[in-house]
Amino acid sequence: MRIHVTELRDGDKLSNDTFNGYGLHVLSKGTELYAREISKLFQHQIEYVDIISRKQEESARTIESGINPKWIPTVQPIYQDAVNGYEQLFLEAMQNGKIIEDDVVHTFQPLVDNFRMERDVVSMLLLLNTKDDYTYQHSVQVGMLSYYLSSWLGYSEKEAVKIGQAGFLHDIGKCQITDGILNKPGKLSDDEYELIKKHTIFGHQIILESFGESLAATVALQHHERIDGTGYPNRVKGDDLHPVSKIVAVADVYSAMISSRVYQKKRDLLFVLKELYRMSFTELDAFTTHTFIKHMIPNFIGKQVELVSGETGTIIMTHPSEFFRPLVRIEDRFVDLTVTRNLEVKQVFM
Repeated sequence: MRIHVTELRDGDKLSNDTFNGYGLHVLSKGTELYAREISKLFQHQIEYVDIISRKQEESARTIESGINPKWIPTVQPIYQDAVNGYEQLFLEAMQNGKIIEDDVVHTFQPLVDNFRMERDVVSMLLLLNTKDDYTYQHSVQVGMLSYYLSSWLGYSEKEAVKIGQAGFLHDIGKCQITDGILNKPGKLSDDEYELIKKHTIFGHQIILESFGESLAATVALQHHERIDGTGYPNRVKGDDLHPVSKIVAVADVYSAMISSRVYQKKRDLLFVLKELYRMSFTELDAFTTHTFIKHMIPNFIGKQVELVSGETGTIIMTHPSEFFRPLVRIEDRFVDLTVTRNLEVKQVFM
């Protein structure tokens, strides 16, 4: 059954291997076609494909139950173990003013070993995120995101793990802040905010006491500094900021904005990335931030969206430079938002 790619439906299955105009193999016989696969066909400018007859396929298809990705049952306990492990580090730092480096490695390394191949970071963090233990979960997420981002920026695996560990420990200084202030549901007073800002100094000192001058100590001190000099605690700016502090700053802002804190409604993910993009021209390092967005945006492929027109559809392809103007399939038609400028994505359904 030969069909134009614009007429493909989720679950259609290729009856033959598919090649592009240069003879390069693109998709194999038997591949089930969903948004990611259809996007690949568009990218290779393939117009027609052969699929198994839909009636034949529907009669043979077994219905699978459950909506969560297949990796959830495996990685959720590992994620929770890391959250619990961070809590122990947090309590140790609170009581003793220092932590043991081996404990950091043993807590963080299982995340690297088990999440290395998982690139759907958007779904992963949303599905694993809960309203409980915000400080601990946030630190685990920043560690994971820092690991991913450093890899995307070209750091070696060994360097990326160290950067992930630095992100993991970035907020350890909050152990010196009382719960009443740390988890206050309302707006902080000026004095309370000044105290909160000192967690960067506290964290720097704890890590120095634990294992001396290190990347993690620098990141703990600098992760709230901003490129334009508006950050804290020392108003360091521009090239004076350590490159890894710039990485962790992006991961920190993203994680904080997607999290369901008791005092903050979780924001739409596209809004979060747009906000990061806005900040990249003032507060966050532009190259680091744009690299993060560039790698996160493709994770929206296959997600349902609502346009400002009220129409709903599915993201089929993302644009390499116009991050927020994807190709959207609405029923039997395709809308390229880089061309149809009067439309834009209102929200993404995760």
